[in-house]
Amino acid sequence: MSGHQKRLTAPNAWSIAKKANTFITKTAPGPHTKDAMPVAVWLRDHMGLARNMKEIKKILSSRAVIVNGKPARDPKLGIGVFDIISIPAMQKHYRILLDKRGNFVSIEITEEAAKTRLCKIRNKTEVKGGKVQLNLRYGVNIIADHSYRPRDSVVLSLEESNHYAIVDHFPFSEGNVAMVIGGRHSGKVGRIAEIIDTAGSIPNKVILDELETGTRFDTIDTYVFMVGREEPAVKEWGIEA
Repeated sequence: MSGHQKRLTAPNAWSIAKKANTFITKTAPGPHTKDAMPVAVWLRDHMGLARNMKEIKKILSSRAVIVNGKPARDPKLGIGVFDIISIPAMQKHYRILLDKRGNFVSIEITEEAAKTRLCKIRNKTEVKGGKVQLNLRYGVNIIADHSYRPRDSVVLSLEESNHYAIVDHFPFSEGNVAMVIGGRHSGKVGRIAEIIDTAGSIPNKVILDELETGTRFDTIDTYVFMVGREEPAVKEWGIEA
């Protein structure tokens, strides 16, 4: 299978020049959606830290780019919303977010903020011994207690000594704060006003009040990603805490 795709067909969320070259690196299969951006595209087109694939491979082979606490080695590795990217040699750390046009943006954060990562709980299952396994949105499974529910968010430690330990928890519930990560309201941050359960396989409807403008809007629960309780947990998530 080819490692490239045509620039003209690249996801709009990548926000890259469509006519610069014919082809661009293709994202490897992984836990993110089909819109995930390859780390090669992030380095070259998004951040301007490399000029070509030769330079990208040299950077990655030196273990210079850390994604969610682990060195990125594959140029096709997909990155997506809420991923944490660190470049220790430059003392730079970034959180990937969406702007209000639904495009990926890299928000520079502190070294301390880069020690944790926000994850959405996709579902949970009971495993041997009566324990609960949380299946998270970006492909990680962790053992936890029964207090967590699907659609909640958990904050995981990325530190080697405490890797993937839960350090905070934002429930999917009315009154708490969420970011929308899909659809026409992508990038908005709002407080959940109401959760409307729908029958069958139709996603539940969520009504939110945007924090910035107070405007009420609705989306589906698939697009809702919890980022705080009464207030956003950190200001880098789009709204001053």
